[in-house]
Amino acid sequence: QVQLVESGGGSVQAGDSLRLSCAASGRTFSRYAMGWFRQAPGKEREFVAAISWIGANRYYADSVKGRFTISRDNAKNTVYLQMNSLKLEDTAVYYCAAAKDLYSSGSSSYTDFGSWGQGTQVTVSS
Repeated sequence: QVQLVESGGGSVQAGDSLRLSCAASGRTFSRYAMGWFRQAPGKEREFVAAISWIGANRYYADSVKGRFTISRDNAKNTVYLQMNSLKLEDTAVYYCAAAKDLYSSGSSSYTDFGSWGQGTQVTVSS
């Protein structure tokens, strides 16, 4: 199982940028698709972005497409989420997740992810 630790959250104003990082432990990190999900107060956890194990395929929620970019550095066992043009509705706790299965192409379904980080808070204000 992969252990995940997110960082990079914070409080910003609308229109600003943030980059979240997710550091993974374990030698098999490079073999797992990775994803970012978020959960706002009173709402269910929702998909944000995912990247395949080799990094060739990337998926985004419509709400963040064109503003967020997911990437990974397998040499550093880290996955990133670059968030630009942040909006008030991006306020949430952001979670990093690793796929349950090796060598998957990625997924938008949280049920396909088996390891989760503790989350990092992102707050966007006007």
